[in-house]
Amino acid sequence: MASAAAILWPIISLTIWALYCSVCLARNYQVARKIGLPVRVIPIDHTNAVWTLLDRKVLYYIRKLPGFLGNNSFTRYNFRTWELHDRCSSHHEMGDAFIIVTPFRNWLYISNPATITEVFRRRTDFPQCIELTEILDVFGKNLGTVEGRQWQVQRKIIASCFTEQNYEVVWTESLSLAHDMLEYWTKKRDISSSADDLRTLSLHVLTGAGFGKHFPFEGHDERTETSVSGNYKNALQMILENCILIMGIGPKVLARIRPFLPKAWKLAILSETCAEFQRYMTIMYEEEKSKQADTAPVRTLMSSLVRASQVEAKTGAGLTEREIYGNMFMLNFAGHDTTAHTFTFAIHFLAAHPDVQAWVSEEIRAVHTDSQRDALNNYSVDFPRLVRCLAVMLETLRLYTPVPVAKWTDKGTASLRIGSKIALLPPNTMVIPSYAAVHTDPSIWGSDSLEWRPSRWIKANSGPPGNEELIVPSDGSFLGWSEGARNCPAKKFSQVEFVATLAILLRDWHVDIVPESGESLVDSQKRVMDLIENDSGAVLLLQMLHPERVSLVWSKST
Repeated sequence: MASAAAILWPIISLTIWALYCSVCLARNYQVARKIGLPVRVIPIDHTNAVWTLLDRKVLYYIRKLPGFLGNNSFTRYNFRTWELHDRCSSHHEMGDAFIIVTPFRNWLYISNPATITEVFRRRTDFPQCIELTEILDVFGKNLGTVEGRQWQVQRKIIASCFTEQNYEVVWTESLSLAHDMLEYWTKKRDISSSADDLRTLSLHVLTGAGFGKHFPFEGHDERTETSVSGNYKNALQMILENCILIMGIGPKVLARIRPFLPKAWKLAILSETCAEFQRYMTIMYEEEKSKQADTAPVRTLMSSLVRASQVEAKTGAGLTEREIYGNMFMLNFAGHDTTAHTFTFAIHFLAAHPDVQAWVSEEIRAVHTDSQRDALNNYSVDFPRLVRCLAVMLETLRLYTPVPVAKWTDKGTASLRIGSKIALLPPNTMVIPSYAAVHTDPSIWGSDSLEWRPSRWIKANSGPPGNEELIVPSDGSFLGWSEGARNCPAKKFSQVEFVATLAILLRDWHVDIVPESGESLVDSQKRVMDLIENDSGAVLLLQMLHPERVSLVWSKST
């Protein structure tokens, strides 16, 4: 009897759960139909934690089924980053807006730039969905996971440190680290660790300009077990890649159960990693507190956060210590991982497009003819002139935006003009700007909108290399750093870092793909482009999943 009950109970539980989901799905479908927009139905919500671990593996086999069984809304929309593969196809089929119905809630996708701008402008009607960002609450509340008055306080504090003075530090740090990374790369016969090395560079720029902690660049093969920077980066990377699991269990629970877990278990390793990263943040925090008495303290992000903590202690209007740790982690995530992944995409795009490398190099040499280490050392003069370098970043973000933003109606009802129609959106409706669609819409970007072509960002006949002008896209048509009040405060930080790094890499050097046996140049370029397109997906952010499968080689330009 006990054995039979053990078998029946999971079956009964699964049946009840399936019936409940079916009822919720039918109810949400009826709600969606009343809005009057095209509807597609999928049986599992996008944010179901279990499904996000299985989606690609399960769908791989379902797609092998014949006819409608393998080709339907479930296989088309029910996996992470489906938007990246779909691009603007669904909107071309269904119009500026359509709804995906799930058992948990309805998701409205919009691709009309004017409507997108309206959503970002009406922050009260369409707040950010904190439910989707609270995964970053690993070490405390932060700018990405609060709303209302708390958000206003944190935004003001964090935005205050992103100044031209800080960008000069970013510029200098990036030039120096890029020199060292290039030196490491050019000494090796080929490089398969480009992504890892770019993460190191991005992290060191952030720790230097943001937290006042300066580490020398260490290539993939140069780090040792005692390397502080390597341990810091590895700890951050492991936490980010396992953020869902860590958030689900909680760092405090992980710490309590660690003594009872075998050291080789993943949970034990994650627990130790969280504790290690907390130690790094505490050290930086305590060191900065001891500097606050200096007559002329260095203006870094860390110093701003510490001053905010001291205001909290006096008036209750700043940041608590836990909020400081939360924002330190968030800024490590937002300021390091996003830029590093964009770098990785860009370097591989450039390797497959030697003509673009030559085009960028032409500009860098026009801006600065000196190839010595101290070249390009005038941020205020040189950065504004390197628009082709920035265009590489913008074009990469256009096709591979790492952090889409989700809005929703929360508990209220909101009306929204979509083209000539007014849609009345009920509570608990997700409102998603269709980044991948609007970024590849031929009516905005031209008939080659799916191609990577940085020159599309440069105004025709605007001047010689080094004096050209960027095209400024219309509101709602480019969302690389989001828009509205909750746009990324570190936008220029990342731009300065990217441009300085690219200026060092491509002034006197070029990168090529190491061909596989019997492979022509055209074949190797196609292989890299196929890897970018077909082997990119979400871990926590959108990224190239296996960049190590491509070996690159750096050579002196003639």
